[in-house]
Amino acid sequence: MTKEIKTPWGKITPEVSLFPIYYLFFIYCLVYILPYGKFFIGISWFDWLRSEDGPLEWIQFIEYALSSFLSLIIFFRQKKKKEINAIIWLLISLFCFLIAGEEISWGERLTGIGINSISSLNVQGETNLHNLPFFHNYLLDPVFEISCIFLGWIGWKRFKNIDAFPSKKFSLFFLFVALFYFYFDISWASTTEQIRNDQEIFEFLLSTGIFLHCRRNLENLII
Repeated sequence: MTKEIKTPWGKITPEVSLFPIYYLFFIYCLVYILPYGKFFIGISWFDWLRSEDGPLEWIQFIEYALSSFLSLIIFFRQKKKKEINAIIWLLISLFCFLIAGEEISWGERLTGIGINSISSLNVQGETNLHNLPFFHNYLLDPVFEISCIFLGWIGWKRFKNIDAFPSKKFSLFFLFVALFYFYFDISWASTTEQIRNDQEIFEFLLSTGIFLHCRRNLENLII
């Protein structure tokens, strides 16, 4: 049931989850100005949240790992496993597993053990594929933009019979990510200074949207 929101200007009945708006408001209007971060942890609370190997990145890893597990369960609960919907759930499980592994450089951040032949070429000096020069410099941002536009709009708009694609309810989780990467790239190509790289803040929305989508579909199957 859609929740009605009362405002001084009247009632609003949103068809999408407003969590991404509340989340970004919390980050940029509260966490951004929280004091004493340097006193307690050496950097601002905002920079700590958006840092590499910071709390948001680890939450993303957990959400992708859980999404992989949940979507695999959904696949096995499908009666017709050769249909396109079931196959997409299997692909989601595989992709989420790969992304989870990439988030922690396939365990290197935990064990310190990596593959030198990959890390020596890697932009961040780690054992992962998405930070290899060609992919990182030319493909990574377009992949984010295209996939988030698909997940946040094209999927539920054009393929309404495939529940493996996120519903309209979760569209803002993906569209805000696409919007950030678009402005990040266009600012690099413009005459203005490139905007600050807050990718971890926005990528958290992507992993959360996928996780909530998987959880909701599994709940619908169980009920």
